[in-house]
Amino acid sequence: MKKEFVLKRLTPYMGRKKVLLPLALILSGISVCLNIVPFVLVWYIVREVLSAPQLINITDISFYAWLAFTSAIGGIIVYFFALMSSHLAAFRVEVGMQKVGMKKILSMPLGFFDQHSSGKIRKIVNDGAGTTHAFLAHQLPDMAGSIISPIILISLILLVDWRMGLASLVPIILGFITMSFMSSTKGNDFQKQYFDSLEEMSSESVEYVRGIPVVKTFGQSIYSFKRFHGSIFKYKEMVLAFTFLWRKPMSFYTVIMQSAAFFLIPMATFLIGRGGNLPLVLSNFIFYILISPIFTSLLMKSMHFRRNIMIAEQAMDRLDNLLDYPNMNYSKNTENTGSHSLEFKNVSFSYEGSNKRAIDSISFKLNEGETIALVGASGGGKTTIARLAARFWDVDEGEVLVGGANVKDIPKKELMENISFVFQSTKLFKASLRENVVFGKEGLGEEEINQAIDFSQSREIIEDLPNGLDTVMGSKGTYLSGGEQQRIALARAMVKNAPIVLLDEATAFADPENEHLIQKALKKLSHGKTTLIIAHRLTSVQDVDRILVIENGAIAEEGSHADLLDRGGIYRTMWDEYQETVAWKIAAKETIGIGGQNA
Repeated sequence: MKKEFVLKRLTPYMGRKKVLLPLALILSGISVCLNIVPFVLVWYIVREVLSAPQLINITDISFYAWLAFTSAIGGIIVYFFALMSSHLAAFRVEVGMQKVGMKKILSMPLGFFDQHSSGKIRKIVNDGAGTTHAFLAHQLPDMAGSIISPIILISLILLVDWRMGLASLVPIILGFITMSFMSSTKGNDFQKQYFDSLEEMSSESVEYVRGIPVVKTFGQSIYSFKRFHGSIFKYKEMVLAFTFLWRKPMSFYTVIMQSAAFFLIPMATFLIGRGGNLPLVLSNFIFYILISPIFTSLLMKSMHFRRNIMIAEQAMDRLDNLLDYPNMNYSKNTENTGSHSLEFKNVSFSYEGSNKRAIDSISFKLNEGETIALVGASGGGKTTIARLAARFWDVDEGEVLVGGANVKDIPKKELMENISFVFQSTKLFKASLRENVVFGKEGLGEEEINQAIDFSQSREIIEDLPNGLDTVMGSKGTYLSGGEQQRIALARAMVKNAPIVLLDEATAFADPENEHLIQKALKKLSHGKTTLIIAHRLTSVQDVDRILVIENGAIAEEGSHADLLDRGGIYRTMWDEYQETVAWKIAAKETIGIGGQNA
């Protein structure tokens, strides 16, 4: 499918300032014409001086000189206003793209953010808008010059002396052919790969830097750096390949575009030898020597323009791909949920691009105030179930019901007010701890905040910080470990006080001490609430009402802890293996302790 021209694609982001784009082009075209006039006038003055030095009219020469000066100044002034127009247009487009992009992001289904890193999203929206800004502000005025200048210049060089004109065109033609080679399909493909690798490196760097506190807590610095290092190495290889592709053509282009004199001198000598008028040939030679560098500058601008328009198009393509992400439709009518139960009815779901079902015909009901745990091997579908409950995605088949109402029929705000999340990957904002705890909840008093802090076992965290609750995360080296972040996230969930709670590996990043504290906080959080727990540590789910063993996207076993142990099935095997692991860890610690004492 043929794409629209990039300027047409950018116009919708202009708002009421659409006139700025054509105005910048018109002013730039006028500027080009004014800037060529001095060269013609200088040629005319030189020709008059060389043809009849004894008949020089100083008044006429002075008039032409001032006219050339005025034209040059006029060209600069008009180009200034062209740049003003293009910059105003660029700022409007940049802001428009960021607004549209952020509006789209805010309407994305929650599952989108599981599949796209924050670094990648930021680069698509912010860097894409910045790229188009640079293109419009600095390259757009050159577009008019790239069209008008060649027409005027070629007409001039052929009218003054077509023979010397053809000689001066030889390096220009060779340079144009070289430039076309550099702008080939292969070059464009390299350009796309280059920006893809740059986007990947940017994404990995953001995620790595954000995860440094957790990485250091678990001593995984070298391992976690591998992905970031891999993206850097891939970017380096792409830059080298891109550079080597242009090395020889660019060297030839630079040399050939500076060689106009090597073609003009033989032609001037030939014309004089054939009886040409010496003063006229010399004046024409001077004219072509002056005019040839304009072609060099023009071709360079044209090359940069083509390159930057390609970059702008790729930035637009990335933003368009983001904007084309399918919307999730939410009901606008308030649905009476009746209760706070959670039910799956024959639910099946597959991730985009996968032929395998992540969830296959699952049915269960979590009654109001009841607690159910999902256990099973990694990749079995437990996290997918929790995310479908909160409508991260829409199911392929079946229904997810909250209080007897299909989640598709519940307005987003109402659905989110009824559900609290505490997932293994906790996000704290670069803001004060107070703002992180009360996020999304207005009008809270100090007593309610302090109660949530105490219930979440976060009091010691607050007391150890220099400014207590007003300590800004990320400032002056203030970071929390994974387990500490989980407790702050639990405090946030307690403040929200939603009737349905989804807990996905809430103790995943906790050390033994933090795990104990988080378990106490979880009991407080889930008390009297409809709770769905996902856990690998089976000791944390012994007291729940029911346990569902999830295997290959389906419910393999269901029952209480005691019932499942008596059956001797999958859960029993998991429990025995877990107990062996715990015993091994205890033995290993005791061995280390003895060794340390002996040392």
